[in-house]
Amino acid sequence: MKFLKLSLVVLPLLLTGCAPTVHLSPADGANSVACAELMVRLSDKVDGHARRSTDAQSTAAWGEPAAVIFRCGLPEVTVSKLKCVTEQGIDWLVDDSAAPSYRFITFGRNPASEVIVDSRKAVGVNVLDEIGTTVAYQKATAHCS
Repeated sequence: MKFLKLSLVVLPLLLTGCAPTVHLSPADGANSVACAELMVRLSDKVDGHARRSTDAQSTAAWGEPAAVIFRCGLPEVTVSKLKCVTEQGIDWLVDDSAAPSYRFITFGRNPASEVIVDSRKAVGVNVLDEIGTTVAYQKATAHCS
């Protein structure tokens, strides 16, 4: 009987601690050494959201459901018509075409990385600040003008 009572308390705790894997697609250059170097530096928390497991190389996600998604291995961007912002020394292109989800792509980094932020669940500037500390390990090849 003692085991049954303990099971009824512990089982729900175990189940709530296991968020399902986030299904993502890897970028074409996801297997690069540069992406591997970034992936090991990503934080376990971003804007207060815990990191979750993903099923694609060089990807990460935070939040339940996912509030922030990261992918490395995109083609380098050095020319774009998208708005470019600089946050903590990192240049990001801003794609707001799917607002309230915003896509930020590194500018002048090879390979490029993207961060998708659901602005209903996370603050974009906080996310860019936190992920930017990781992206800063990658040398910039160009800057926004």
